[in-house]
Amino acid sequence: MTASPVSSDHTSFAITGMTCAACATRLEKVIGKVPGVRAVSVNIATEKAAVDGGEALSLAAVVAAVERAGFGAVPLAEDSTAAEADLERQAAARARREVVLFVLSAALTLPLVLNMLPPLLGGTMLLTPWQELLLATPVQFWIGARFYRGAFASLRGGVGNMDVLVVLGTTAAWAFSAWRVLTADPLHGGHLALYFEGAAVVITLVLLGKVMESRAKRSAGAALRALMTLRPETARVEQGDRVVEVPVAAVRTGDRVLVRPGERVPVDGTVVDGTSAVDEALLTGESLPQERVPGDRVIGGSVNGNGLLTVQATAVGAEATLSRIITLVEQAQTGKAPVQKLVDRVSAVFVPVVVALAGISFFGWWLIGGSLEAGFVAAVSVLVIACPCALGLATPTALMVGTGVAARHGILIRDAQALEVAHRVTAVVFDKTGTLTAGHPVLTGIMVHDPAGLDRREVLRLAAALQQGSEHPLAKAVREQAEAEALAVPPLQDFQALTGRGATAAVERQALWIGSRRLMQERGIDTAALENWAVSQERQGHSVMWLAAEARLLGALAVSDPVRPSSVRAVTLLKAAGAETVMLTGDNRVTAQAVAAAVGVDRVRAEVLPADKAAEVAALQAAGRVVAMVGDGVNDAPALAQADLGVAMGAGSDVAMQTAGLTLMRSDPLVLVAALSVSAATWRKIRHNLIWAFGYNVVALPLAMAGQLSPALAGAAMAFSSVSVVTSSLLLRRWKAPEALR
Repeated sequence: MTASPVSSDHTSFAITGMTCAACATRLEKVIGKVPGVRAVSVNIATEKAAVDGGEALSLAAVVAAVERAGFGAVPLAEDSTAAEADLERQAAARARREVVLFVLSAALTLPLVLNMLPPLLGGTMLLTPWQELLLATPVQFWIGARFYRGAFASLRGGVGNMDVLVVLGTTAAWAFSAWRVLTADPLHGGHLALYFEGAAVVITLVLLGKVMESRAKRSAGAALRALMTLRPETARVEQGDRVVEVPVAAVRTGDRVLVRPGERVPVDGTVVDGTSAVDEALLTGESLPQERVPGDRVIGGSVNGNGLLTVQATAVGAEATLSRIITLVEQAQTGKAPVQKLVDRVSAVFVPVVVALAGISFFGWWLIGGSLEAGFVAAVSVLVIACPCALGLATPTALMVGTGVAARHGILIRDAQALEVAHRVTAVVFDKTGTLTAGHPVLTGIMVHDPAGLDRREVLRLAAALQQGSEHPLAKAVREQAEAEALAVPPLQDFQALTGRGATAAVERQALWIGSRRLMQERGIDTAALENWAVSQERQGHSVMWLAAEARLLGALAVSDPVRPSSVRAVTLLKAAGAETVMLTGDNRVTAQAVAAAVGVDRVRAEVLPADKAAEVAALQAAGRVVAMVGDGVNDAPALAQADLGVAMGAGSDVAMQTAGLTLMRSDPLVLVAALSVSAATWRKIRHNLIWAFGYNVVALPLAMAGQLSPALAGAAMAFSSVSVVTSSLLLRRWKAPEALR
């Protein structure tokens, strides 16, 4: 295989052959030694490895390192639907083989178990020792071959895993029993104390646990698979006067796509013709279909209602919203919560410690208790019951289910650390425009300063020309009003955004400036003539933009951005949960205070630049707060990065979404409250799982060392612990948004 450079800093690999947390820990060390690897995270629940590396990293080198360690690896591309489907088929085939092996193992083991009953009831044994040997041997070495392969690969890499414990325990039980059969006096061979049934039962129960665990893990990943099934395979593209059906991968930005009633929208785009209600429930969590008309945005994967739509593609492939959602969910599920690092450290030393405890049990019973057989039984029980599967599954399975549930409710969790931080938030900082307000402002008034003889329409025309270079919601309101009045907007040159203050450009050979009062002061422009009007607008919660040419004030424009109906309830719920609420905005103080009073936040800071927002977040952190910053614009990115938890509105900029730990697909502050709730529920589940897993070993190991557990019972308990942890995680699928959010 030739080395192939990685084009992206982040690459995922599907991993096969892992059996417990120790395997994942070992693989992280193996992959981490590959040249070019900066960071690696291996997740036992998703059976994937996330590798961060630069151009020096070779996919082939990673695959080769994994294979040398005794496992398998398949690189996954960013848009890997076909590869994922193939891996899904392979996993289903493995699951079927596991079921067949379990059935065969159970059929061979059942007579061994039934053979134990007659002596307990005063009768004679049904099987001879030689018959027991013939039944137990294929279970041990044919059906149980997978455990030997896994143990050999693990030991070859210098560490121990679950397979090592199973092999040591069951082989010892089988070998001890076989030795007794081969060396027994034929006259007394029917009364031997044998442990074939213990070894066979352990292997059978471990296989049963694996079957149940695999099914449970598939259920845990159901949300991600549901998202993948939303991707349509074909699209109908207009080509001249024809409509041609092509693969979705062949659609290019700018193509016009026809979407019939009942079909899934194949790409992100803008409606150019037609009207329909579009169901985006699985993407945004919005329960009701949303009306879409020409000019509105639609998301690929959503379901068209009863209208015929023509959509112009704006994002395809890996850049499409659905692909980005899937990538974010995969990254969150592949990553590890910080608490998992503790579990990994414990798992890395767990196997050697268990082997040592088994040795202590054996020699303790033999030398102190005087019973070689009791020491043997105790040692085998210790080896079998201590498999660290439950520990390894406790955190990743809860994360898989929690992130999947969140995605179904329109909450995208970027990584596991964001999920862990979210439940500890004690202060929430909101941007104003597009976050607490609707983000769809409208122009409500224009006041002209007329030393140059301009009228209202001329001020609007020049302002709209200047705002052509801006994507700010206030700029959009000005452009929409100019369009509504059918004004001929001239082109602009040398546009420059002045972050947090406004913008400047050349329009019709003159330099124009539009923005805040601060910008006018910096330019030395006198605004006194329109101050009374501006203050009256600001007291009503309107934002005022000032327009100037060189050193002359031309006028002022008032824009109203109404408060979202849900903002008041969201702030109330956050305050009731004990979180301090703060609003930061670049808007003027009077407007900001009017909005803050309407919403009910604890504190407001106005006229702040982007760097000031980050500094305010840092000040809250210095005061001991765990801070969540909620925003939707490019100017919010520094504060989102500074916060313990960055939260981006889904309708916001790509920069905000890439910086944030959480993305809310619906621009509704109540979804933030739901995100904190699902985070808390997931964290509680992780804690419960870890308590169960650690507690199980704390209780079970002493019982096994004390000789209170037989190998068969130990095997049953070990299998039950793993299945119970995964089943506990699956209960998260029942999570529903709190009543107050509905």
